Amino acid sequence: MNKMLVGATAAILTAVGLTAASGAHATTLTFSNWLPPSHPITTKMIEPWAANVAKATDGRVTVKVLAKPMGKPPAHFDIAKDGLADVTLGVHGYQPGRFLLTQAAEMPFLGESATDTSVAYWRIYKKYLEKAGEHKGVKVLSIFTHGPGNIFNAKRPINTLSDLDGLKIRVGGGVVNEVAKALGVTALLKPATKSYELMSNGVADGVFFPKESIRSFKLTKLVRYATMVPGGLYNTSFFLVMNPGAFDKLPAADQKAIMSVSGEAFARLAGQGWDSADAWGVEGMQADGIQIQNASPALIDQIRRKTAGIESAWVEAVKAKGIDGEAVMRDLRAEIKKVQAGN
Repeated sequence: MNKMLVGATAAILTAVGLTAASGAHATTLTFSNWLPPSHPITTKMIEPWAANVAKATDGRVTVKVLAKPMGKPPAHFDIAKDGLADVTLGVHGYQPGRFLLTQAAEMPFLGESATDTSVAYWRIYKKYLEKAGEHKGVKVLSIFTHGPGNIFNAKRPINTLSDLDGLKIRVGGGVVNEVAKALGVTALLKPATKSYELMSNGVADGVFFPKESIRSFKLTKLVRYATMVPGGLYNTSFFLVMNPGAFDKLPAADQKAIMSVSGEAFARLAGQGWDSADAWGVEGMQADGIQIQNASPALIDQIRRKTAGIESAWVEAVKAKGIDGEAVMRDLRAEIKKVQAGN
């Protein structure tokens, strides 16, 4: 009996020892996500990235998406900075005045693909923008853009700029806010998650959004007219960031593994996810009878003329941060073409 007890005890201790040894460096990172579980950012970006982190670290690091966000969408940069969650994703433009350099990727007419702009954007960030330190206080895991922005409203088709007169349009901040002002609409700066409430209550007449968002935020019954702008009316810049203390606690091998699936790899993952979601969004709009049209050459020319000063003003503003804005935009457009060509 004593031998059996000793044997059982030894077996338990061995099992406990093995478990402890295998989990000695196990880490769970918390991720605060303010988007719905069904949103493409969640399903096509956050969840695949979490799976990639687990795979790259051989299971030593796992990512737990919290059931509820730790704060409102504009707070998510500081949620990571202050350590309320280990990892967050958010929109640079949700905090007006805080980020200037990231507006490079938000300019009108940069391209048709979120993949092209996102991958090119990461490369330009590393080459030019990182050194300015606008993301001080966090570890930047990646940055990316959504698909090209377009014009959606419940009132009338947009055939000329005069058709926008008097419309109240929800925007997400950053360059799109300046675009809205240049085009003469009343801009309502609100997070994307407020769009349904704004339109259903008649506070907003429409939204400037990528194609995906009309379906993701359940606006297909509220929007009646879609005007697609070839090359994009604007883009929106996003960040994926981590608390630096949490990153620094990880073994060097796990840090390297996480970055191997972040950076340009995540920018490509996010861009591809958004391009796929944009196609899905168009299907939803068609199914619910939204009138979809491409902006005419005359309307595009009007938009170009009205928004031409936005980029030049940005180029002048970034000089104070030691950045050659003309070089940034020239190289960004060149990189977009390279990515589009498969490089």
